Amino acid sequence: MLVRKSFAVLQRLLLLGFVVQVVVAAVRDVYPPFWVVFAPLVLSYAIAIALGRAASRHQKSAKHPAVEVEPPVTGRWSALNSPADRTPSHGVHFLGQTYAIDVVPEPVGAERPGFAWLWPVARRPQSFPGFGSPLYAVADATVVTASDGSRDHLSRNSLLGFLYLFLVEGEIRGLLGPDRVLGNHVILDLGDGVYAAYAHLRRGSVTVSAGDRVTAGQLLGHCGNSGNTTEPHLHFQLMDGPDLDTARGRPFRWRGVGVPRNGERFTVDSVPAAQE
Repeated sequence: MLVRKSFAVLQRLLLLGFVVQVVVAAVRDVYPPFWVVFAPLVLSYAIAIALGRAASRHQKSAKHPAVEVEPPVTGRWSALNSPADRTPSHGVHFLGQTYAIDVVPEPVGAERPGFAWLWPVARRPQSFPGFGSPLYAVADATVVTASDGSRDHLSRNSLLGFLYLFLVEGEIRGLLGPDRVLGNHVILDLGDGVYAAYAHLRRGSVTVSAGDRVTAGQLLGHCGNSGNTTEPHLHFQLMDGPDLDTARGRPFRWRGVGVPRNGERFTVDSVPAAQE
């Protein structure tokens, strides 16, 4: 695990070194040899590929059974990037995302803004009816991490917005580390080597702190638009450790729901001991 952590940090440092050289060259009009500039970039991608392949081999050999937990939401939602359709669900094993799922609030009687090819380029997060939807603990657990300082940015669900997120904003957050990618987030220790991560929470909504004991159904925070997001949603995953640089994904099932497929709408009437 220490080796994986070291290589993950080295990968980001090499990529940062490439960016710094490009910026310095542009500002000072000084151009070092081609290989000096691009060697860190090549090494960074080589490490990323090696880490991805190692994670893929591990996931194929591990064959962990799905861990059944309570749903983290109530009301009507729809699923995106679901492990029911493919794994890794988000295209990478990075950050323990092998079996991660994105769920978007779909409140009854409210219409969620769709993808815009040209206009509007961006919308306020409050324009989405699910912004602020409550999120709950999926099991009795101990809070490992509770982060609540990232802003809720404008949506990126237009062509220009998505390109900006993918090519600029997402790359910068990746350089800064997992906390920036997840935005406001909570990580729970469920016991038996299983951890649950909730990402992209609303700033100022997190109700727990590291070290707290929580019960299944306890309010943790509210759905937001912080971190690498196109619109307000919950990114949820189980993993085998609390450090996102080294964690491996674990499969899950939500009690009474299962694992919804991409585009599937599902409704959760209540969660145990829900506290708002």
